[in-house]
Amino acid sequence: MDLFSTAGQAPLAYRMRPRSLDDYIGQQALVGEGKPLRQMVDNATVRSMILWGPPGVGKTTLAEILAHASGAALESLSAVMAGVKEIRAVVERARALSPTPMVLFLDEIHRLNKSQQDALLPHVESGLFTLIGATTENPSFEVNSALLSRARVYVLKPLDQQALIEVMQQALADTQNGLGARRIRVEDGVLEALARASAGDARRALGLLETACDFTTATGAEETLTPGVLDDVIGHQASAMDKQGDDYYDLLSAIHKSIRSSRPDAALLYIARFTQGGGDPLDVIRRLTAIASEDVGNADPRALPLAMAAWDAYLRLGDYEGQRAMAHAAIHLAVAPKSNRIDRAWKAAQQFVRDQPQVEVPAYLRNAPTRLMEELGHGEGYRYAHSEPDGYPAGSAHDCWPEGLPPTRFYEPAELGHEKRFAAIMAWRAERDAEVDGQRRP
Repeated sequence: MDLFSTAGQAPLAYRMRPRSLDDYIGQQALVGEGKPLRQMVDNATVRSMILWGPPGVGKTTLAEILAHASGAALESLSAVMAGVKEIRAVVERARALSPTPMVLFLDEIHRLNKSQQDALLPHVESGLFTLIGATTENPSFEVNSALLSRARVYVLKPLDQQALIEVMQQALADTQNGLGARRIRVEDGVLEALARASAGDARRALGLLETACDFTTATGAEETLTPGVLDDVIGHQASAMDKQGDDYYDLLSAIHKSIRSSRPDAALLYIARFTQGGGDPLDVIRRLTAIASEDVGNADPRALPLAMAAWDAYLRLGDYEGQRAMAHAAIHLAVAPKSNRIDRAWKAAQQFVRDQPQVEVPAYLRNAPTRLMEELGHGEGYRYAHSEPDGYPAGSAHDCWPEGLPPTRFYEPAELGHEKRFAAIMAWRAERDAEVDGQRRP
């Protein structure tokens, strides 16, 4: 069956697939007036492209509408089942059809291996067929760069709640392919609840609606769909997450950047989304531990011990109570004053050593466990800090810096939180150095 065949027993989502862009709901950035895919339809031309987006946002439907509008024959393959053999068969059919154009719709194109993707290249480049690939994965990582350079990537977004409600209303009104013949009256709040449970997926929304309509109550010539059936229809909706895909990294990035931006509520939101989607809370706690030094640092020296304590608490208490410790640390890190001066200092030190790989330790800082080392001057002139006034061996002569290299300041404390006190201490020590150095001038 293709898009334009009738199939009374097919699922509602299949029957309600739009036949043209005029019936298409959502993705206005691509199909609105003057937008790229609308122009292709208006001009009856289609170019090779990759449609990237989550399930149920209309990738397959768009491919079929574009092929139909351009007058091209449509071949559909799923990369789950297809291999080089199937691709070669499509190539032969395209040659037999020539000069009639062909569109090859390749669903889940990210599942093709390198050799399979390479088999497409010469035929896409020659124009034997136009390729429309669909993927839920980031094509930058999953599609060969050579193939990617020959196809424009269009990003499809999850449908918002209003668009999903419109999709369901359309199905309830359609007497030919939808549920309109049943004259179903839907009580307030039902479509909104179904839309929320669908998480941007139109196919899921129509599937839930169709199931819900199995529980309608007859009221004369009408049927009524009430909120009371929703618990049975929707059940527990877990916020699914692709642990190997972009969701995993995007959510960890959102957690990190929310904390860096001092937004505790946003951080908790993304942590909950991550963990309820199946992510390992320890992955979050590892990220919190990194944040403690990278983004809070000495502005709040308690941050790192607290993150480590949350890690330990999670391991000791188990998941249920341990997640509270994770939230505890996340809130503290988000509210704490921020400083990236540790991160900057460490990177500067690493770069300095890359530029000066032959850095040597001054003789007075070296150990002297043997008589030979003592005779070579190891440890000679070292000043024990605890024996110095205020516990500080003042003066540049004892700055612990390698001889022959200009002293370089890596760590510059910020004027925030505890680092403000660090800055004052370091400034006082610099004054003491200057005093001692001045006294030593001839």
